[in-house]
Amino acid sequence: MKAKEIRDLIDFIAQSGLAEVNIESEDFKISVKRNNVTVTEAAVTPVVAATPAPVAVAAPTPAPQATPAATETPAASTDADESNLVAIKSPMIGTFYRSSNPDSPAFANIGDTVEAGQTVCIIEAMKLFNEIESDISGTIVKILVDNATPVEYDQPLFLVQPK
Repeated sequence: MKAKEIRDLIDFIAQSGLAEVNIESEDFKISVKRNNVTVTEAAVTPVVAATPAPVAVAAPTPAPQATPAATETPAASTDADESNLVAIKSPMIGTFYRSSNPDSPAFANIGDTVEAGQTVCIIEAMKLFNEIESDISGTIVKILVDNATPVEYDQPLFLVQPK
Protein backbone atom coordinates (compact mmCIF):
# COMPACT_ATOMS: atom_id res chain seq x y z
CA MET A 1 0.00 0.00 0.00
CA LYS A 2 1.42 3.38 -0.99
CA ALA A 3 1.70 6.41 1.29
CA LYS A 4 -0.98 8.32 -0.64
CA GLU A 5 -3.40 5.40 -0.35
CA ILE A 6 -2.82 5.33 3.42
CA ARG A 7 -3.42 9.09 3.69
CA ASP A 8 -6.62 8.75 1.62
CA LEU A 9 -7.77 5.90 3.86
CA ILE A 10 -7.15 7.94 7.02
CA ASP A 11 -9.00 10.92 5.53
CA PHE A 12 -11.94 8.68 4.60
CA ILE A 13 -12.07 7.21 8.12
CA ALA A 14 -11.92 10.69 9.66
CA GLN A 15 -14.90 11.81 7.54
CA SER A 16 -16.91 8.63 8.09
CA GLY A 17 -17.11 8.98 11.86
CA LEU A 18 -15.79 5.47 12.54
CA ALA A 19 -13.81 5.14 15.77
CA GLU A 20 -11.53 2.27 14.75
CA VAL A 21 -10.63 0.40 11.57
CA ASN A 22 -8.35 -2.63 11.13
CA ILE A 23 -7.28 -3.76 7.65
CA GLU A 24 -5.07 -6.76 7.06
CA SER A 25 -3.72 -8.36 3.90
CA GLU A 26 -0.87 -10.72 3.03
CA ASP A 27 1.65 -7.85 2.82
CA PHE A 28 0.58 -5.45 5.57
CA LYS A 29 -1.66 -4.72 8.52
CA ILE A 30 -3.11 -1.26 9.24
CA SER A 31 -4.84 -0.23 12.44
CA VAL A 32 -6.36 3.28 12.62
CA LYS A 33 -8.01 4.61 15.77
CA ARG A 34 -9.51 8.03 16.27
CA ASN A 35 -10.77 10.06 19.18
CA ASN A 36 -13.73 12.39 18.47
CA VAL A 37 -12.79 14.31 15.32
CA THR A 38 -9.01 13.92 15.12
CA VAL A 39 -7.01 10.86 14.12
CA THR A 40 -5.00 9.82 17.17
CA GLU A 41 -3.20 6.72 16.00
CA ALA A 42 -2.19 5.24 12.69
CA ALA A 43 0.15 2.30 12.48
CA VAL A 44 1.37 0.09 9.66
CA THR A 45 2.72 -3.25 10.79
CA PRO A 46 4.47 -5.34 8.15
CA VAL A 47 3.39 -8.97 8.00
CA VAL A 48 6.06 -11.54 7.12
CA ALA A 49 5.27 -12.80 3.64
CA ALA A 50 6.55 -15.92 1.86
CA THR A 51 7.90 -13.78 -0.99
CA PRO A 52 10.66 -11.29 -0.12
CA ALA A 53 9.35 -7.75 -0.51
CA PRO A 54 11.04 -5.72 2.26
CA VAL A 55 11.26 -2.49 0.26
CA ALA A 56 7.57 -2.49 -0.72
CA VAL A 57 6.42 -3.21 2.84
CA ALA A 58 8.82 -0.80 4.57
CA ALA A 59 8.20 2.19 2.24
CA PRO A 60 4.72 3.15 3.55
CA THR A 61 5.77 3.08 7.24
CA PRO A 62 6.88 6.78 7.53
CA ALA A 63 3.71 8.19 5.89
CA PRO A 64 1.20 7.44 8.70
CA GLN A 65 3.47 9.16 11.23
CA ALA A 66 3.46 12.32 9.12
CA THR A 67 -0.28 12.18 8.40
CA PRO A 68 -1.62 12.97 11.92
CA ALA A 69 0.63 16.05 12.09
CA ALA A 70 -0.69 17.16 8.71
CA THR A 71 -4.29 16.74 9.87
CA GLU A 72 -3.60 18.61 13.12
CA THR A 73 -2.27 21.70 11.35
CA PRO A 74 -5.56 22.60 9.58
CA ALA A 75 -7.49 21.78 12.75
CA ALA A 76 -5.33 24.18 14.77
CA SER A 77 -5.97 27.03 12.32
CA THR A 78 -9.69 26.16 12.25
CA ASP A 79 -9.85 26.32 16.06
CA ALA A 80 -8.50 29.89 16.00
CA ASP A 81 -11.21 30.93 13.51
CA GLU A 82 -13.95 29.20 15.52
CA SER A 83 -12.96 30.36 19.03
CA ASN A 84 -16.21 32.32 19.49
CA LEU A 85 -18.43 29.41 18.38
CA VAL A 86 -20.15 27.00 20.78
CA ALA A 87 -20.50 23.29 20.01
CA ILE A 88 -23.67 21.29 20.45
CA LYS A 89 -22.32 17.90 21.53
CA SER A 90 -23.75 14.40 21.45
CA PRO A 91 -25.02 13.29 24.86
CA MET A 92 -24.75 9.62 23.86
CA ILE A 93 -23.29 7.05 21.50
CA GLY A 94 -25.49 6.23 18.51
CA THR A 95 -26.34 7.08 14.91
CA PHE A 96 -26.83 10.76 13.99
CA TYR A 97 -29.85 11.74 11.88
CA ARG A 98 -30.62 15.29 10.72
CA SER A 99 -34.36 14.59 10.25
CA SER A 100 -37.03 12.29 11.69
CA ASN A 101 -37.29 10.32 8.42
CA PRO A 102 -35.75 10.49 4.93
CA ASP A 103 -38.71 12.42 3.49
CA SER A 104 -38.79 15.08 6.23
CA PRO A 105 -36.74 18.28 6.15
CA ALA A 106 -33.70 18.53 8.43
CA PHE A 107 -34.30 19.85 11.94
CA ALA A 108 -31.46 22.37 11.50
CA ASN A 109 -29.42 23.61 8.54
CA ILE A 110 -26.44 25.94 8.22
CA GLY A 111 -27.66 29.50 8.69
CA ASP A 112 -30.76 28.51 10.70
CA THR A 113 -31.45 30.29 13.97
CA VAL A 114 -32.05 27.90 16.86
CA GLU A 115 -33.40 28.56 20.34
CA ALA A 116 -32.38 26.80 23.54
CA GLY A 117 -34.52 23.67 23.84
CA GLN A 118 -35.18 23.39 20.10
CA THR A 119 -34.62 19.93 18.53
CA VAL A 120 -31.61 20.01 16.18
CA CYS A 121 -31.19 16.28 15.37
CA ILE A 122 -32.00 12.72 16.42
CA ILE A 123 -29.58 10.11 17.72
CA GLU A 124 -30.63 6.49 17.47
CA ALA A 125 -29.31 4.27 20.24
CA MET A 126 -30.46 0.67 20.59
CA LYS A 127 -33.50 1.22 18.31
CA LEU A 128 -34.61 4.25 20.37
CA PHE A 129 -34.72 7.63 18.63
CA ASN A 130 -33.64 10.42 20.98
CA GLU A 131 -34.31 14.04 20.07
CA ILE A 132 -31.26 16.20 20.78
CA GLU A 133 -32.05 19.76 21.81
CA SER A 134 -29.85 22.84 21.56
CA ASP A 135 -28.41 24.10 24.83
CA ILE A 136 -27.96 27.61 23.44
CA SER A 137 -29.67 30.13 21.22
CA GLY A 138 -27.86 31.26 18.09
CA THR A 139 -27.16 30.60 14.43
CA ILE A 140 -25.89 27.24 13.12
CA VAL A 141 -22.56 27.93 11.42
CA LYS A 142 -21.33 24.40 10.72
CA ILE A 143 -22.68 20.84 10.79
CA LEU A 144 -19.81 18.57 11.83
CA VAL A 145 -21.41 15.15 11.27
CA ASP A 146 -22.81 13.57 8.11
CA ASN A 147 -26.35 12.19 8.17
CA ALA A 148 -26.70 8.52 9.22
CA THR A 149 -23.18 8.25 10.63
CA PRO A 150 -22.12 6.93 14.04
CA VAL A 151 -21.30 9.45 16.78
CA GLU A 152 -19.60 9.07 20.13
CA TYR A 153 -20.39 10.50 23.53
CA ASP A 154 -19.48 14.21 23.77
CA GLN A 155 -18.65 14.43 20.04
CA PRO A 156 -19.37 17.90 18.60
CA LEU A 157 -22.33 17.81 16.18
CA PHE A 158 -22.97 21.49 15.35
CA LEU A 159 -21.11 24.77 15.77
CA VAL A 160 -23.34 27.67 16.80
CA GLN A 161 -22.68 31.42 16.80
CA PRO A 162 -24.36 32.51 20.07
CA LYS A 163 -26.81 35.46 20.01
